Amino acid sequence: MSRIKSAKKIARHLAEAHKSRTNFDNLIGEYKPESIAHAYECQKALNDIWMEGDKGPVAGYKIALTSKAIQELVGVDTPVGAAIFASTIYESPAVVHLDYYVRLGLEFELAFTIGKNVPEKESFDAKSIVDFVDCAMPAFELIEDRAADYSNLDPLTLIADNAWCGGIVIGSPSKSWRQFDLANISATLSYNGEIEVTNTGEAMGNPLNSLAWLATLLGEQGRPLQAGDIVMSGSTLATKFARKGDHAVYEVEGVGTVEVSID
Repeated sequence: MSRIKSAKKIARHLAEAHKSRTNFDNLIGEYKPESIAHAYECQKALNDIWMEGDKGPVAGYKIALTSKAIQELVGVDTPVGAAIFASTIYESPAVVHLDYYVRLGLEFELAFTIGKNVPEKESFDAKSIVDFVDCAMPAFELIEDRAADYSNLDPLTLIADNAWCGGIVIGSPSKSWRQFDLANISATLSYNGEIEVTNTGEAMGNPLNSLAWLATLLGEQGRPLQAGDIVMSGSTLATKFARKGDHAVYEVEGVGTVEVSID
């Protein structure tokens, strides 16, 4: 079987697992991707299935595993990119229904809106990618991990499964971010009234590093970032698994606030 046919077969298997709300499990045997490149081909095939279904077009991308500690836990040495679908983007203040997910986790991030098309097959860093950014805003990522066992997590399966992106909640876009050092903007999470303080540098030292990494990856894959795309740069705090009645407010100093309630 060719790698393209194999990717489509694996994608159909994953799509059915999501449809039937089956708990996440590592892909094995004939369904296991053979490499990172093959895993991304599986992810693209899964995205195609979802786009033809009820999720609609891809409207942006997320970056997972931005922490070295998490990379070591999972057994990779790079982050992971995955698609965000237009139908799963919510504006703050949002109400998210817990029953839509097998297990919902929240992550706390700085998101960017891309201002102009990013060229293919170029290598970017924090300095060279910044000219392609229009706005920034605080955001929640909605993680659908389907009750995964984190002690035995296969990174190739995670990539193929679209890195568990169940959607995002975004605050109001801001252009004031350019006046700040994104490597060290204070951020505050209020979760059910309990306060945690962090900073934006927790995402690969600077969220622009995350964005540059993703822009390079997508360009290599022939699907470069486009104007209007939203990019999630990686969480600044550990994932919190949601329960009904939870309420969270995440503020990035000088940039804005995002709010979500779990119903």
